[in-house]
Amino acid sequence: MTLRVLFLSEGSSDGGLVPHIERVAAQVDVPVIVSAPDLSWLRKPVGREVSDKLRAARELSEDFDLALLHRDADKFSTETRRDEISTSVAAVWPNLAYVPVIPVRMLEAWLLLDEAAIRQVAGNPKGRVDLQLPKASTVEKVPDPKKVLKETISKASELRGRRLEDLNKRFPRNRHRLLELLDQEGPVSEVTSWRTFVAELSEALKSCHG
Repeated sequence: MTLRVLFLSEGSSDGGLVPHIERVAAQVDVPVIVSAPDLSWLRKPVGREVSDKLRAARELSEDFDLALLHRDADKFSTETRRDEISTSVAAVWPNLAYVPVIPVRMLEAWLLLDEAAIRQVAGNPKGRVDLQLPKASTVEKVPDPKKVLKETISKASELRGRRLEDLNKRFPRNRHRLLELLDQEGPVSEVTSWRTFVAELSEALKSCHG
């Protein structure tokens, strides 16, 4: 039986997480089809809350076995975000099996650890400038990982002037690519929120698959 999995992310560039969902499924020997609808294409604007996205997705299709619901912790605790997601599911789509995906503080924290990938995305794979990347044990304490990631890609590129401006404009695309390149067995495997995501997804897949 192939599981139909719905992934609702915070933004379109988070779609790079889909290959990782598929890899985790392969690791537990559960066949899946992952749908990650871009709700921004809908005629009626969809709000940013989990409940808004769930409501819009349910109107498109109810034919899912499991949902992954992404919500960055930001300035809130993981428990607060879990409660928010749980309340949203209960109100909008009762009985939906789901896994909360809660990076601390933002998903960009998962992308700040792979030096080789950052240099590759920056277009300067053989660069030598010191990027001063955080350690896995401290990356979840970085106040604004999105800002730090953008600055780090710029630094790794060693570009100046107009070329640097052009690179910075491509940040959403580069962020998406970094997420695709993320090594599940690399430093991110030591990050608490990532390990929780993988563990809970694995268990949910096995449970839904029977």
